[in-house]
Amino acid sequence: MFKPLLASLLLALPFSLSAAAPTPVPRVIGADLSAPRGPMNRMYNFCVGAGRANEGLRADWQRQLRRARAECGFRYIRFHGLFDDDMGVYQEDKQGHAIYNWQYVDELFDFFESIGMKPFVELGFMPGALASGPQTIFWYKANVTPPKDYAKWEAFIAAFVRHNTERYGAAEVRSWYFEVWNEPNLTGFWMGTTGGKTEEEFTPIARAEYYKLYEVTARAVKSVDVTYRVGGPATAGSGWIDETLAYCTTHALPLDFISTHSYATNSGYLDENGSAGTVFSPDRNAITGEVRSVRARMDRSRFAAAELHYTEWSSSYTPFDPIHDSYHSAAFILDKIRHIGATANSMSYWTFTDIFEEAGPRTTPFHGGFGLFNYQDLPKPSYYAYQFLHRLGDTELACADPDAFVCRDGAGAVQALFWDFTITHPGPAIINQEYYKAEHPTNPKGAAELRLTGLKAGTYRLVATKVGYRANDVQSAWRDLGSPAQLSRAQVGTLRQASSGAPVIDEKVEVRADGIFSRQFELRENDVWLAELRPL
Repeated sequence: MFKPLLASLLLALPFSLSAAAPTPVPRVIGADLSAPRGPMNRMYNFCVGAGRANEGLRADWQRQLRRARAECGFRYIRFHGLFDDDMGVYQEDKQGHAIYNWQYVDELFDFFESIGMKPFVELGFMPGALASGPQTIFWYKANVTPPKDYAKWEAFIAAFVRHNTERYGAAEVRSWYFEVWNEPNLTGFWMGTTGGKTEEEFTPIARAEYYKLYEVTARAVKSVDVTYRVGGPATAGSGWIDETLAYCTTHALPLDFISTHSYATNSGYLDENGSAGTVFSPDRNAITGEVRSVRARMDRSRFAAAELHYTEWSSSYTPFDPIHDSYHSAAFILDKIRHIGATANSMSYWTFTDIFEEAGPRTTPFHGGFGLFNYQDLPKPSYYAYQFLHRLGDTELACADPDAFVCRDGAGAVQALFWDFTITHPGPAIINQEYYKAEHPTNPKGAAELRLTGLKAGTYRLVATKVGYRANDVQSAWRDLGSPAQLSRAQVGTLRQASSGAPVIDEKVEVRADGIFSRQFELRENDVWLAELRPL
């Protein structure tokens, strides 16, 4: 009879004795100029992706890459289709003798050289005259079959590498990377079709054929200069890592770097025509955990000294996903870069531009394309993630905040980049193509205090720039115009102003003799702030 009474008393206690709700602990982004962590890790701009080689001959593509190079600091560029027929690299005469032609390749690579960039050379796809079958992928008909004659392929690769050595010098080509093929673990990219076989039956056949291609290709590259770097398997979803490490160990093959790809979606790897709905992963550790796992497996292998390059990564694997246009992307990118850190040698964002024609030319200015820029050179929020990172000084300061970088440069200026990364996608009940197409106002996350110590007393200029909902948010500005399928010059001007990157704070501040600077910044979900303190 006492148990019901006791239960009633216990139930009543939280109501009668409960304390007031705890006050949220303010977020403090603190750093001391005299406490450096070390050199700023620039792996984020080591490489960036693009669609295909032939697109790189266009003036608009080159204009955008020149700007991305200048403002984001990208050093290498990777793309498909270097050997596609639209690059004219390979023909055969009536007797079956090879005819090599490097004119378009030279034009493209010369452009890279002129802006201070290098190619991360993806060796593919198959020239039609050298292909063993008719299977192709994409609007531009890239042949995805093995060579009809591996000896001819080996000679072709050796000739290509030799030509670049003669044109740019061995010292330069030693700084390049030669990656064998693209995503051979996907039937769309390798051998074209399963030929009626199940995926389980097809995978070992495809993998064995790929390793044959890899061995012959690596031998061809090293025949020109044994120090040239070659690697792979360039797989989707971090596939075939253990198998590649084991195969190269067993067969004593060179493997200067591992390359693979990762996207933050619940499932899927390839969506050529935008017919599959994607769902953003609810896992905050998406991509990050995958990168760490691959690096750990490499460290346990014979190839512990090999580099790790993620030669494609993004929030979604399809160029029909409005998350790429959304303000959510900036904080997502920074979260991954911050928490991957030095685990990877590079994370090559896919891609720098919406000039990307796997499904042919797109018909609207914002269609969910991969790019940091849209067709009209309008920067998306994702672009500013990279631009802000590039504006950080070369010395990173110790900072306990897990979602911030604080740096200083040689001129005495300090840069603080901080953000909120909140996954707002509700889950599989709605696909990205519906969710990120809609308007999503944000909720407040409280204030963040930037607190710097060790500054010299004096006058400084505080410049702070923000990306978030309706802040350098070109997608929302486009919606405000009625989401026009074609843009007038006036509309382009309006959108350019809405995504100009102009600071929201630009003022003088005084730092007293104690060397302390403190300022609060209001944060909402997925906001990104770059605050720069420059001595005057």
